[in-house]
Amino acid sequence: MLALDFPRQSNRFQKSLMPLLKPEQDIWPLNLLDDPESESMDTPESEFTETPEAVEPKAESTSRILPVLAHEGTWWALYTLARFEKKLMRQLLEIEVPFYGPTISRRYRSPQGRIRTSVEPLFPNYVFIMGDEMARYKAVSTGSVSRWMPVADSAELVTDLRQIRSLILTEAPLSPELRLQPGQKVRVKTGVFKGFEGTIIRRENEVRLLISVRYMGRGASVALDDCQLEAI
Repeated sequence: MLALDFPRQSNRFQKSLMPLLKPEQDIWPLNLLDDPESESMDTPESEFTETPEAVEPKAESTSRILPVLAHEGTWWALYTLARFEKKLMRQLLEIEVPFYGPTISRRYRSPQGRIRTSVEPLFPNYVFIMGDEMARYKAVSTGSVSRWMPVADSAELVTDLRQIRSLILTEAPLSPELRLQPGQKVRVKTGVFKGFEGTIIRRENEVRLLISVRYMGRGASVALDDCQLEAI
């Protein structure tokens, strides 16, 4: 641990210099999404920095050799309990179930005006795993999973995840995007309308949620933010 000694500085200044925690590993093995037709298969593990100090890295022979290629394997989408994404990934790392739950660094300003950085899931509540029924069973048995579903088109998912991972590795500033479309059924997650269900009827400068009485064909709408809604 790095100890900083600034005897002449105020406590407030010292707190602003507190070191950030190292990001936890969000993929295992590190070559899980490597394209066999790309030179990225030869990338040394030392170039990756996701391995956390608190978790002992797996042996090189284990992390480099996969029984099947990612686009040929069976993939599952796990929906975690609220804010359990990182815990689940630590558990999957321990039981050696291949996974990817992309995380990104986000900067924000605290109420005191300080700039802080946090590491957050790009897709809240979602972690993707590759494996057979036993791997899925072991993952669900961690107690961190709310529900799960098989991925119908694994090749398509792997292609998308490869692009997401490549984008994250550029270290460009990224933001999660949830684009709810007109006609989509949604439920309100937060605020005074929490629990209400309805349909997106318009999105221009705002998202409007329609709450209707289907028998009458009439209803009322309210403007809400994407972050308040979840698809159903």
